[in-house]
Amino acid sequence: MKNFVILGGGYGGITLLHELLDQKIPADTQITLIDRMPFQGLKTEYYALAAGTSSDVELRVKYPAHSKLTIRHGEVTNVKLDAKMIEFADESTLEYDQLVIALGCTDNFHGVPGAEEHTCTIQTFEATRETYRRVNNLPPGSTINVVGGGLSGIEIAAEIRESREDLNVRILDRGERLLSSSPARLSKYVEAWFREHNVELRNKINISRVEPDSVYNGPEERISADITIWTAGIRPVPLIDELNVNQDNSGRVILDELYRIPGRPEVFVCGDCASLPFAASAQAAQAQAEQIANVVVAGWKNETPKVQPLKLKGTLGSLGKHDGFGSGFSFGFGAKGKSSVTGRVPRLLKSGVLWMSKHHFG
Repeated sequence: MKNFVILGGGYGGITLLHELLDQKIPADTQITLIDRMPFQGLKTEYYALAAGTSSDVELRVKYPAHSKLTIRHGEVTNVKLDAKMIEFADESTLEYDQLVIALGCTDNFHGVPGAEEHTCTIQTFEATRETYRRVNNLPPGSTINVVGGGLSGIEIAAEIRESREDLNVRILDRGERLLSSSPARLSKYVEAWFREHNVELRNKINISRVEPDSVYNGPEERISADITIWTAGIRPVPLIDELNVNQDNSGRVILDELYRIPGRPEVFVCGDCASLPFAASAQAAQAQAEQIANVVVAGWKNETPKVQPLKLKGTLGSLGKHDGFGSGFSFGFGAKGKSSVTGRVPRLLKSGVLWMSKHHFG
């Protein structure tokens, strides 16, 4: 029996799994899904769990059941590409015939002293639960520093503001404006929302170190807080560095045109670990997973695989439960017609996307 292994049950891994389970799987092939958790966590919504506006169970999605699917839980410590073997923390191993590495990302602390030790994060379910505990145990009048003015930082800062009006919330960002890669109109809207809701914004902040009760802007300025939440970048999980394969400047694996490791046609890399022409996101992972499924199924049928260029829809973000923003949407005018939207409509759209994810509709 050939073992087709999917390493990681996040957006990319689960999208691929559903695509394959909808096909006629060869009689000599078994699919194995490996993940630490007994369910998929909706990572794009972890900010709401951290703020206390969504419960743990709301962000869990059951793995599918299928006669051709085996689910194995465990902590993967190594992938031996030459031996086609996966090693686990409990010293057990698993051999594979084909492998998809879809392990996702972890926080990028950029070498800032104290950042990893003294900040809260929302990159894993475990870390998010701890962030929730610390945020919601704060007494009234406490201060929270949110490091990073990208999508994650904006969403968690806004959600905490709505959840705990008694807290002081501050966003510390390195750029000249929030959402620096988005249209200026969108940044102005988001910044106006934060000013209206009494969230302090600090731009052009260069964090030199982090201490338990403060961060430092440059060598001298101390910015105190009871809790600091780090949302200032991501990178592939450490296991990727140990594969000894070519990586781009962000640490993501450089792949061939079929999303395989060059020279390793049996190994695909999907999602945040893959070098793609887009920033790492759930949407990019899902789009790539669909293309990998096409390649795999073509192989099962002894057909020539065809891969289409990845196309992403617009990006949606929330400002609490009733407001939001979106960018990169086209309204029928071609590339020049791509635009940004703000207000309640993009927030409703984001809720709809979440519902679809929960029910495996993409």
